[in-house]
This record gives sequence, C-alpha cells and structure tokens, in this order.
Amino acid sequence: MWNLQENIDNVLEAIENDLREQVSELRSKSPHFLPRLAIVQVGGREDSNVYIRMKLKAAENIGIMAEHIRLPRDCTQTELLTKLTYLNESHQVHGIIVQMPLDSEHQIDSHLITDAVFSHKDVDGLNTENEGRVSIGDFSGFVPCTPAGCVELIKRTGVTIAGKNAVVLGRSRIVGTPVAELLKWENATVTVCHSKTKNLSEITKTADILVVAIGRAEMVRGSWIKPGAIVIDCGINPIPDPTKKSKQRLVGDVAYEEAAKVAAYITPVPGGVGPLTVAMLMRNTVLAARRQLERQLRPSWGLQTLRLTPLSPPPSDIVIARSQKPKHIAKLAEEIGLYPNEVSQYGTTKAKISLSVLDRLSTQRGGKYIVVAGITPTPLGEGKSTTLLGLVQALCAHRGRNAFACMRQPSQGPTFGVKGGAAGGGYSQVIPMEDFNLHLTGDIHAVTAANNLLAAQMDARIFHELTQKDSPLYDRLVPKIKGVRKFSPIQLRRLKKLGINKTDPDSLTDEERTKFARLNIDTNKIMWNRVVDLNDRYLRKITIGQSPTEKGFTRETAFDISVASEIMAILALGKNVEDIKDRLANMVVALDKSGNPVTADDLGVTGALMVLLRDALEPTLMQTLEGTPVLVHAGPFANIAHGCSSILADKIAMKLAREGGYVATEAGFGSDIGMEKFFDIKCRAGGDVPHCAVIVSTVRALKMHGGGPAVSAGQPLHDVYVQENLELLDKGLCNLGKHISNGRKFGVPVVVAVNRHGNDTEAELNLVKKYAEQNGAFKAVICNHWAEGGAGALELADAVIEACDNKSNFDYLYPLNLSIQEKILVIAKEMYGAGRVEYTDEVLEKIQTFTEKGYDKLPICMAKTSNSLTGDPSVKGAPTGFTLRINDIFVSVGAGFVVPMCGEISKMPGLPTRPAIYDIDLNTKTMEIDGLF
Repeated sequence: MWNLQENIDNVLEAIENDLREQVSELRSKSPHFLPRLAIVQVGGREDSNVYIRMKLKAAENIGIMAEHIRLPRDCTQTELLTKLTYLNESHQVHGIIVQMPLDSEHQIDSHLITDAVFSHKDVDGLNTENEGRVSIGDFSGFVPCTPAGCVELIKRTGVTIAGKNAVVLGRSRIVGTPVAELLKWENATVTVCHSKTKNLSEITKTADILVVAIGRAEMVRGSWIKPGAIVIDCGINPIPDPTKKSKQRLVGDVAYEEAAKVAAYITPVPGGVGPLTVAMLMRNTVLAARRQLERQLRPSWGLQTLRLTPLSPPPSDIVIARSQKPKHIAKLAEEIGLYPNEVSQYGTTKAKISLSVLDRLSTQRGGKYIVVAGITPTPLGEGKSTTLLGLVQALCAHRGRNAFACMRQPSQGPTFGVKGGAAGGGYSQVIPMEDFNLHLTGDIHAVTAANNLLAAQMDARIFHELTQKDSPLYDRLVPKIKGVRKFSPIQLRRLKKLGINKTDPDSLTDEERTKFARLNIDTNKIMWNRVVDLNDRYLRKITIGQSPTEKGFTRETAFDISVASEIMAILALGKNVEDIKDRLANMVVALDKSGNPVTADDLGVTGALMVLLRDALEPTLMQTLEGTPVLVHAGPFANIAHGCSSILADKIAMKLAREGGYVATEAGFGSDIGMEKFFDIKCRAGGDVPHCAVIVSTVRALKMHGGGPAVSAGQPLHDVYVQENLELLDKGLCNLGKHISNGRKFGVPVVVAVNRHGNDTEAELNLVKKYAEQNGAFKAVICNHWAEGGAGALELADAVIEACDNKSNFDYLYPLNLSIQEKILVIAKEMYGAGRVEYTDEVLEKIQTFTEKGYDKLPICMAKTSNSLTGDPSVKGAPTGFTLRINDIFVSVGAGFVVPMCGEISKMPGLPTRPAIYDIDLNTKTMEIDGLF
C-alpha cells in the first residue's frame, strides 16, 4: 500500500506554484488586477473557522485577495441574500463561497443560498446551474471543489480511470453526486450507493476506485475493500479519544488502519482530501478572475445584433422604430462589458450607467474618438443624428468593431415645436424613439428643478435681506438647533472666501456678521433666469414679485429653455463628480452692489443642486435599431452653449469600446459652431484627442447655398430641390469647402458623408463627392443609411476606420492665454471667414471687467446663428471679409467659457403657427404615442 499522504504535499505545492504563476500572468496584463474571493460565514462554528483559516492561508500563499465576511448568528435569510446580491454585483469580487453549515438562529434554506450566488462567481460549484453542467459533461462552469480534489488525487496516482469500476458511497449534492458524475465523464463505470443500498459491502468490494462520503465514522471496514483498490475518504468525524487534550480525534468514513492493509492507495484523514478541496477552490477562484479579465480585455464585444428588413420606400420613423423589438437593456449592458451593479434599469429598454465604470477601467486604453458635424444646414436639418447612428451601426453591426454613439438628450421644445423627434431617422434610429424624445430618464427635468431652485433661493435671499435688519438676518441664517449654533460646511466656505477665519458663530464681530449675512445683490445685474423645457414665447420677458406678500419688490426677468441653462452645460463639461460640484459652486448668478460676483455657493445652494442632479450625473444607455449601444447624456443648447453631449458619456464609451473600438459623438449644427466648440471647449475640458471629423452634407442644403429659395419647415420644397440642378448645386459647393477647411485647421482628417435624399440624382451626388475629395476631404462617400441602416453606411465606416488609423495632429484653434478679443478674432476669421470684428461700447466695457476678474483665460463659446457662416441668417454660401458684430457678451463661469453674442440669439424659442403638437396624440386603447415624426 502506498500512502497518498506522501505525495499530497507535492501535489499541493505543484498546484499552488501553478496558480501563483497564473496570478502573476494576470497581473502582467493588468497591473492593478487581483483575484478576489469572498468567504461568507454565518455564525461562528469552530470547525468552520478552521476551514476558513485554511482557505485564507492558501489564498495568501497564492496571491489571492480573500475577504472573510462574518455575519452574526441572528442573521436572517433575507439579510444573507442581500449581502450575496451585493457581492454578486461587485466587479471587484470574482469568487464567492458561503461556508456551510449555516450557524443561524433562524431557518435558512441552504439550497436557496447556494443558488443565490451567481453561477460565474460560484467557485464552490454548488449552484444548480454549475451542478447541471457537470451532470451533462459540460465543464465550462465550475466543478465542485471536493469532487474535483478527489479526481485530482486519483489522477495523481498514475492509475487510468477509464474502464475502471468506481463505487461512490454517498449521494449528497456537495460530494457524492458530483464526484460520481466526474468519474462517469472520465469513462469509469460508476455505481452510487447510499443508506438504502442493500449488500453494501459486497458492492464496495467490486470497486477499483472507492470514494466514500457517507458521514459515518469508520463505517467502511478493510473487509469491504477490493485488494489493490484506490480509496478516497472524504469523511471527517470526531470520535472520543481520552489521550487527546480535546478528548476527541478526527477520523474518516473509512477504518484507516484496516483499509491500509488492503488498498493500494488511500487518503488519510485529516490531511487528505481537505487540503486538495481548498486547492481546487483556489483554482476555481483564479479561473473566475481570469474569465472576468479576459472578458474585460477581449478586443470584440461579441455583440448580438438585431436584423433589419428595410422596406422600400421606408415608412415613417415611428413605424420603423416600432417594427423592431429592442434587446433587453440588461443583455446589451452585459454584452458591452458592464456589470450589474453598474446598471440601473429604467424599464427594459434604457438604463443609467454608473460613473464607477471609469474607476474600474481606469487603466483601460480607450477607443478612437470621432465627431460628426455638418455644413450650414437648412431649417430641416441635414441628418447629422441619422448619419451618426448609421455610421455606428455600420461599424458595429456590419464591421464587427466595438462602436458607441454618444448623443444629446432631445429637448421637448423642438419635439413639440418645429422638428418633431430627434432620434435619428429611417433605419438609423435610437429605439424606443418615444422614450428617447420624451422625458427619457428625467435628466432635463432634474436640470430644470436645479436651475429653478437656484433662482428661487436667489430671489428669496434678496427679499429677506430687504425686509430684515442685520442682527435677525444673521440669527436666522445661523440659528440655534437644540441649543447648539454652528455654521454648515457651505457657510464655512463663504466665511473663508470673505477672509473670516472663525468657526464659532458667536465669535463674529457685528461687522463680520453683516458681511457674512448680506449678499447685497444688485437686482439690475442679475444673470440667472428660470427655465422650462418647452417653447414658450410669452416667458421671454416677465415680471415677478407682484403678489402683495412680496411687499412691492418686483423685478423684470425671463425664462429660458431648460437646455440653455448653464447647469446643462456644466453637466456636459464636467470630468467627474467633484469637477461638476466645483463648477456649480462657481456659477455667477448676479453682481453685488460693489460689482463683485455672487455665486451659487454664496447662496448656499451647491449641495442641494448636486442632490437634485445626482441621477442626472449618469449617462443613459439605449440602443440603435440594429442593437448597437448608444449613450445619451446632457443636451446643452448649441447656439448659446457648446452643443455637445457629455464628456463623462464619451469617456465611459471610450473605455468600454476599448483600444480597437470607436466612439462617435455629435456636435450641434455646422463645423463653424458645434465642431469648433467641440474641439476648443469640450476636448480642452475633457483632455481627449479626436481622431476624425465627419462632415454631413446634403444636395438640398448646398442648392440653398447656391442661391436656391428659402427652405421652411412645414412648407413644400421648391422644384429646384426635387429636380436635378447641377448649376445651382455647383454654386453652393463653396459652403462644403469651407466646412472641410474648418475641420482640417484642427489637424484631423475630414470625411465627408453625402447624405442621400430621395430626390437626389446620381450626377448631383457624384458632383458633391468629387468636389469634397478635390478640396481637402480625406474621403467623401455617398451614404444611404436612412433607407438601409448600417448597410447603407459601410463605405462611410471604412473611410472613418482608415482616417482613424492615420496619426492625429490635433491642436486647438487658439491658446487660452490670448485676450478675449484676440480669441474672438481667430474664430471669426478662421471659422467664419470674417475680415474684422466690431464691438459695441457696452461689450468692450464688459470685456474689460471680465479681464480684470480673470475670465479672459476661459475659452470662447460664440453665440451665433446656425443658418449662416456670418452673423446674418439670410447670408448663404461661404462669404469672406465681412464684419462680424458682437452686440453683447456674458460669461458662464461655472461652465467655464465666455459667450459673445452675434446678433439676436433667443434662449427661449417660440412655437410656430403650426407646431408638431397638432400631429402628436396618445392612442387611448394601445397607449402608444402617435405623430412624433
């Protein structure tokens, strides 16, 4: 008889060495990566403690981070399940085991508990899914540890299992049943015995391999064993032993001394199967960690796309959108590498994505960065959103690349006004388009509430300062609560700003109290309006404070549309939560009577704003018609702000897309407005380097720039737009040339997407393509994604891939150390083609004030019409040498840019004579929305 104990230590050492090498290999791929095991224990049984100490020691030896989570004996089943849910959803935990037996005062279903551990973290192999896989010979899950240790020991004897008679004594789901299955799939002939088996000793005598897991001390005698058999004893039982200090000793289910005289190989107890069980647990943990890391690092998502069956001619956008059943958003999230704790579902088709993804993937290299902009558009739009989505569908669903679309959330102003929906169009859309266009996950409403809370607090503070003397005003600002008087953290920040280095409210002098309590806002120099997410022309100028309760303190103010709020711009430009909070704190809402800025922090509202915006800080995951991912976040007004989706959404998308992937995002309007702001404001704030710019062009818009009649929403197109007219088109190509030139000035390749419309002729499309390629475009392609989805944008996808493979020579248009006027002049000349810039005296005074306050180091966010390269919306084409007039200027200190106003730019659109409202309705039988587009 050869005692397996002689070889067990060598086996364990070999396994541990192998696992240490595997851990080292994993860390070479990701330096901060470490396999993590959570060991959950209910109660404190000493035998369980012994096993747990063995596991913790083994983990430490291998390089696994093991955490022992102790739950008290009064832990309930619900509390235990809650803890397991947390561990299941944590990306930092790769393996979970629940130490059995459960030592609880309450009844807990142990089978329910083992099944509650996610199968891909069930390193004990006790989840029913893993057990079922083993039973059919599928070892892609996790094999239970003790059975795996048994088979490992048998193999280490050098004896071939195939063809042998194996008898398993015991049918428990932890050892007996799974070890029988493992031996079966090793091609042994297996007999399972249990308490009801007759002639047990006769059956065990037939075994070449005998595995005993019956739980009865020394039940199997030497006479039960076939000479030369392999005996694996899985039992461990205490029996009385007066010679021991504890008066007990541990024995197996086999009478060892008797069996050792008969068997060729036998495992001792203790010290046999137990250590191998722990080693198998460590092996499973490393395997779980490897699988997670490989999933994280794999170059392709392996996305399951949705098939399109385009109709010709395409039906309405909403009919197309409803013809496709979206994937469950949890499925899409899993496909692109998100973990359950990073996804907060809003129903089945949209979900908020946690910013913690950026921490988890901090060392992950990101994908290529693409901006989609346009030429100077008609009021109908030229299909930037549609092109963006068609491009991403082509990249992801057809070219197999990881690719994200990042988009702004549509405002309800245009939705119910002129444009209708903004989810793309035709077979290149975000779905469900109703959700996308209406409310979504409430971000715009959160911005509205935050903006208006700040306005309400400002007006309330003005009222209270006007109606109270210094002492009661101070006492109300710093009241005694349960006899204790103290400053809140935000009040301490104001004291520091004022140079008052005191923390005891009672220690301030009268002068200091007055200085602290009075903001002295100049009501003629208030810069903060209320907002609403609708077009409402009658709110462009209002009078507030007319109620008798306001004691006659009225003033004129206005409402803006919600997406024009500085808070929306901040949401889009913040790099992280702290950055957003700092920007909110620094928002200047008014000047005091001495001309000093009054900020949101001075009003004590920063923390409250963050609370209202908490959920809005996270981007929303949706999908295209072909099941590819879209991140929707923020919606800053493109005329008055920078008109791009959020930096946070782009950063998350680039991390998830990985090094070989692509992230395409849209910039509002043409290259002169949206793209310039994307490069000079957004990229500067986020620190990301773009690889390619896509300029969307249409024959229709170029004909308009060639002198075609006005294009108006809701009006039939003139004949020149529906019939071939190469001469008119040729005259308008200069506008496309200017936009190509604009993109190239930033050092990125420009790909022109000629967005095909139904009335375009091949001669017209080819004329645009030829012109673009002869005038600086990296590539120009004709696209038909509206009618065909991603398949209609394959040439565009290939051109973008090729452009992104070129080295980016990106640079900003201007350095920040230039003066405000110098930066404006650079933009006016280089982007618009202006010859000079003209300012009113009032604007020059404001520029001087901004410079004195240090705002001259901020980038410029030009507020200009989108309908022309000039400040005059009626001027088309690509004029040069004109004078650009700046008639007003303001600063968004929190957002971090100076806004010169070129002409009249309304921050509150109005409804047209026939708004889209007329077409929008709710079907009261199906509860479906009609008429969005």
